[in-house]
Amino acid sequence: MAGITDRRVALLVFAGLLLFAVLPPALAGAQDEGIRLFTPYIHVAVSPGDTVTFDITATNTTGAVRSLPLAVRAPEGWRAELTAGGRKIAGLAVAPEEKETFSLTVEVPLKVERGSYGVQIVSGSSTLLSLTLDVTEAGTLQTELTSDQTNMEGTASSTFSYELRLRNRTPETQTYALLANAPEGWNVVFRVEGKDVTSVTVEPNATKRITVSLTPPSKVKAGTYKIPVRAETKGQTAEVTLEAVIRGTYGLKLTTPNEVLSTDITAGGSRTLQLVLENTGSAPLHRIELAAESVPMGWEVTFDPKTVDVLEPGKTATVNATIRADRKAIAGDYVLTLSANAAEASASQTFRITVKTSLWWGIVGFLLIAAVVFGLWELVRRYGRR
Repeated sequence: MAGITDRRVALLVFAGLLLFAVLPPALAGAQDEGIRLFTPYIHVAVSPGDTVTFDITATNTTGAVRSLPLAVRAPEGWRAELTAGGRKIAGLAVAPEEKETFSLTVEVPLKVERGSYGVQIVSGSSTLLSLTLDVTEAGTLQTELTSDQTNMEGTASSTFSYELRLRNRTPETQTYALLANAPEGWNVVFRVEGKDVTSVTVEPNATKRITVSLTPPSKVKAGTYKIPVRAETKGQTAEVTLEAVIRGTYGLKLTTPNEVLSTDITAGGSRTLQLVLENTGSAPLHRIELAAESVPMGWEVTFDPKTVDVLEPGKTATVNATIRADRKAIAGDYVLTLSANAAEASASQTFRITVKTSLWWGIVGFLLIAAVVFGLWELVRRYGRR
């Protein structure tokens, strides 16, 4: 009977040793000291340069005060420290059946490979708490200049504004010069926190928001313009290309070389006016047709050429308008409207035309008056003495 009892005791001791051997290190160590550590988030995602803080609760599960030294095991190149009450700590004492809180702060290095990394809180050779940090992207000691929206569209009168992010992924504070390679006539302004700047200082692993405003020249042509923008510091350059799409605007002006809008003409005669067509927009005008409106009865207006096929932005074209007045036109002022019409734009101008009697009719009138005067004089001469 005693032999059976000895065997049972031996089996129980062996089972206890086996159970102790397979317990997780964190649980085993915590049980040894009577302290349990808890944090709700033990597996988190991080980026290079991040600083992560874990709030940890230490619970004393015994009826006596328990104290133990604490340390952190982290991958090489990582920084980790334990703090409580604003100070670094290297040990902890917890009253019976009470809880104490402290924090673990982990700094992920800027240069790190993508993958999973373990951080442990240990006491001596025992692991009390294990944490896993997943680095979601590979880190480099570089500068990044990015924007969510690099393409904008507007007219020649628009101002294009872009929001950029400048990230310093180095361990030192950097001062960056802000530069742009814009086409001639374009105005580029950098703003940080509402102020115009030409440079910006960024702390290690920090990001600055920069607003870039692009203003095109007033006579800019329609099209797509690419403007490289960069941030430069010693040994490093980050660049992003901004794109501004200028929509065409349409405008047409009709005038004369000296902008005089009046002339004179004799009844039955003709007068040629030189007209100037100007494209005041930023896109070409096609098939501009000339026409006369409000033409007095019996009058005739012709154009040479009748149609202008293409007129580029900022360019002018000359058209001759020949006006022929009715031979029965009475002397005085007449109003004539000339217009130029394209599919994209149109323009018109009103001219004052003064009709003068021809010299021939003046001579005829003079002769008639002279004949009447002579006839009266002859009648007086012959019959006046009677």
